[in-house]
Amino acid sequence: MKVRIEIDENMSEDEIVIRCAQPDERVLKMKRAAESAEGEPEIAFFKDAAQFYPPLDSILFFETGEHNLNAHTSDDVFQVKMKLFELEEILPRKFVRVSKSAIVNVKHIYSVERNITSASLISFAGTHKQLYASRSYYKLLKLRLGERRFL
Repeated sequence: MKVRIEIDENMSEDEIVIRCAQPDERVLKMKRAAESAEGEPEIAFFKDAAQFYPPLDSILFFETGEHNLNAHTSDDVFQVKMKLFELEEILPRKFVRVSKSAIVNVKHIYSVERNITSASLISFAGTHKQLYASRSYYKLLKLRLGERRFL
């Protein structure tokens, strides 16, 4: 394997390119390492008068409520003072939009009950919480579930 660094002062953003004949487990590990090098964004979560900073891995899903955005863990609910589209832009790849009002962490999905005519039901391991994925977002969800072992 060859590794090299090319310096180009005209570049506005750093870029990592991995060239390979076939992506194997080793190549995918390098890809994950490069993607996680920047770290996860630190998001403030609120409950009552307290502010929390739980790890993003503990979040099952985000969903919009009446006038707020809620973050669900297996046993708790926090509020996030951001818009769903802002959150979608900064979250890592393991989070995927499943409806106009929800983003899910694919690492916590236990099952997806596919419904061809309406929304599909998503269940999570170790909790009673469930969420619906709309038909228009199902294809992306299925793709990310296929990539799940590499995330």
